[in-house]
Amino acid sequence: MTEQRAPMLDTLLEQAQKVAENSYSPYSNFKVGAALLLAGGEIVTGTNVENTSYGVTICAERAALVQAVSRFGPEIRVHALAVTNLNGAASPPCGACRQALAEFTEAEAPVAFPASDGVRVMPFAELLPLATEMKLK
Repeated sequence: MTEQRAPMLDTLLEQAQKVAENSYSPYSNFKVGAALLLAGGEIVTGTNVENTSYGVTICAERAALVQAVSRFGPEIRVHALAVTNLNGAASPPCGACRQALAEFTEAEAPVAFPASDGVRVMPFAELLPLATEMKLK
């Protein structure tokens, strides 16, 4: 089910689409981009970087998250995020990215991503149920 999205999510989707062009994906040819809106209004982007040793590959969402923490510190809070790809395929954040994002993303933060029925938007809490219960304090 798709939802009408806020203009900020459209901006994040555009930024994610643009950074996907920088993807290093010679093995899958699946070019992904992600954009995070931080509490201070900053937008941080990331793209997937593959490796011949598949386990070393980093997804766009985690690349953006690592950049955000590197630039602004570990107290960052993600207020919204968008993921897209240049392949026209459905691609919600994977489980590893959901778990990594849970450390920094507010439960109500909207997440926009390509789905089989268009761009889907949902609160982060629905994307990773029980995330706040799983966090270590």
